[in-house]
Amino acid sequence: QVQVVESGGGLVQAVGSVRLTCAVAGTWFNFNAMDWYRQAPGEKREFVASITSGSNTNYADSVKSRITIFKASTKNTVYLQMNSLKFEDTAVYYCNARFPRSSYWGQGTQVTVSS
Repeated sequence: QVQVVESGGGLVQAVGSVRLTCAVAGTWFNFNAMDWYRQAPGEKREFVASITSGSNTNYADSVKSRITIFKASTKNTVYLQMNSLKFEDTAVYYCNARFPRSSYWGQGTQVTVSS
């Protein structure tokens, strides 16, 4: 059974940094692409960043100057590095792993930016 697990969230200070991890277990296949989305309280889930197996990346305009998505050396694991955090970055961050026949969502990790 494929499992997608996000980690690395927590309470972080404004203008600080955090690195989120998305790890996929339970499959022999390599991912086609992995996406990060986020959902703030009372808001719709929004796209943040994505990376393909070939390391092509895409970012939401609102975050592209402060966020980097990159692959880990571990199979089917990606990171989301977030810098210069703002209060509006407070959200649950979700990972979506896309494989040839299906895609899988994780349960999310909460990032709360405080003063």
